Amino acid sequence: MNTTEQWLSHFKSNANEHRIDWSLSPTMSEEKKKVILYSLKAWQKGETSEGNHLRIAAQRYADEIDDQAYVKVIDLFIKEEQKHGESLGRYIDAIGEKRTSFDLGDQVFRYVRGWNKSITSWTMAVIIIEQAAQVFYQALKDGTNCKLMNQICTDILIDEAYHIQFQNERLAIIMALKKPFWRAQYLLIFKLLFEVTHRTIWFAHAKAFIHGGCSRQRFESRMRFKFQKTLKLISEQNKKVTTITVDS
Repeated sequence: MNTTEQWLSHFKSNANEHRIDWSLSPTMSEEKKKVILYSLKAWQKGETSEGNHLRIAAQRYADEIDDQAYVKVIDLFIKEEQKHGESLGRYIDAIGEKRTSFDLGDQVFRYVRGWNKSITSWTMAVIIIEQAAQVFYQALKDGTNCKLMNQICTDILIDEAYHIQFQNERLAIIMALKKPFWRAQYLLIFKLLFEVTHRTIWFAHAKAFIHGGCSRQRFESRMRFKFQKTLKLISEQNKKVTTITVDS
């Protein structure tokens, strides 16, 4: 497990990484563009959240555990997500398309986030979305045959790997400090949320996944593998913690 300060150091360092050569021009064919454009626009929209509700939940949690560095980490995490949105937006601009101002899936997720005040629920939702994002951006990278898009997806995938590790570790810490009854309830919610969310994402973006060589079976397999890793980390951390210090 990394400390909050270690994660803060990582995010600060990663903010100085520049992995995309913006002098490149997009080379995506019209045929490929027709297949992935809807999903590209939808994910771009989803990456542009201001993160205000997450910041509020993070601040409440940081006050409870007396760790204000956590808020700084969350702020840098949000900025990295916004960077992803801007990178995808620049690509959409470069291929002569307009960025979408509305996506139903994104709107529903934003609505749910509006009333969610629990850092536990927030972290669960973020983990599932980030896991799906890993699979999506790999499919996008494999299916477009464009050097610029390849670099954009590579940059996002590198960031997402750390995002998932950070959120997994934090969720394991949060869950281990809950009383057994509440831990069981949250795990049930987590599993239900996973089932609903990853299936919704598949049905919304099946064309793009399949075009990138990711069948439904492969998508399911990858998502369940990632989710089981999260559950395993939660279980391992729970065994290490013998004293409950937080029950939020």
